[in-house]
Amino acid sequence: MMKYVYLFSEGTKEMRNILGGKGANLAEMKNMGLKVPDGFTVSTEACHRYYLDKKQINAVLEKQIFDALAALEKSSGKKMGNEEKPLLLSVRSGSPISMPGMMDTILNLGMNDTIAKAMAKKSGNTRFVYDSYRRLILMFADVVMGCSREPFERLLELKKQTRNITSDLELTGEDMYDLTMGYKELYKRLVGSVFPEDPKLQLLESIKAVFNSWNNERARVYRKMHDISDNLGTAVNIQEMVYGNLSDTSLTGVAFSRNPSTGENKLYGEFLERAQGEDIVSGVRTPKSIDAMERDFPKVYSELNDISKILEKHYGDMQDMEFTVENGVLYMLQTRNAKRTALAAVKTAVSMVKEKI
Repeated sequence: MMKYVYLFSEGTKEMRNILGGKGANLAEMKNMGLKVPDGFTVSTEACHRYYLDKKQINAVLEKQIFDALAALEKSSGKKMGNEEKPLLLSVRSGSPISMPGMMDTILNLGMNDTIAKAMAKKSGNTRFVYDSYRRLILMFADVVMGCSREPFERLLELKKQTRNITSDLELTGEDMYDLTMGYKELYKRLVGSVFPEDPKLQLLESIKAVFNSWNNERARVYRKMHDISDNLGTAVNIQEMVYGNLSDTSLTGVAFSRNPSTGENKLYGEFLERAQGEDIVSGVRTPKSIDAMERDFPKVYSELNDISKILEKHYGDMQDMEFTVENGVLYMLQTRNAKRTALAAVKTAVSMVKEKI
């Protein structure tokens, strides 16, 4: 039987044609012993099968997806749809060659009314729970159902105006609950059906959305411009969620192991406190320089710096990394060889020869 789904423990960096660049490097970091949220990758071969089957997930592929999910539930001690210990997921695309135009991330997948209510009661952190839930509704509407984000963003702005505040961080738990209910009503109006409460249906529809994004117009035009084969396909990476929006000691960010403009051998990047990954690129708040992390979160900064050096030696190149910190604990979400200016390329090459990298 054809194997379509790989646990991170089964992958290596050499498998990028099957696992995509992101999936191959997640598996590699996991197997190096770095702290990576566990998960699995639905392969590029599954993407090919999906198109051969006229955009359907066949029974064999569906079984392998849910077998991998069961393995993740076992390793995490959590379960999708379980009120006591719910497993929430992130879903991200990852083709063998990095390219714009592909599907955006879906975060907090597996959340529904029952799970949100149970999580809020258990954690006492209503704001975090409904902030996460309203994000899922927005991303699912945008990425899976093809709705514009603008009406959802208008609701958020209206809520801030009503409360006479300027920052999302000033919104309360009650505000986030109200926004979530507003998002659900808006979703129903835009889509013509209610937001799906079934976590496994959310997962399957999100995987289809990733596969469909391989053939959207932006992706096809980019491949044509850069002479990239249409036959590569994209993988889908499914990981246990970690939460950069959980607390005052939680954050999310992106960093280069060296400055990509100058080649200076020092961490370069930005981060946001009490945020999720999409906030960095969406412009909802102005990120802080990674230098501020050295001052405000010295332990995390030191650990990230150490990991960047480990990854440089392992890959033999400057790295472009994504990370999340949940309650002071650092998790790596991605690494890849970094793009850089010509000046940085020369300086980095000379430095790495001297450093015997």
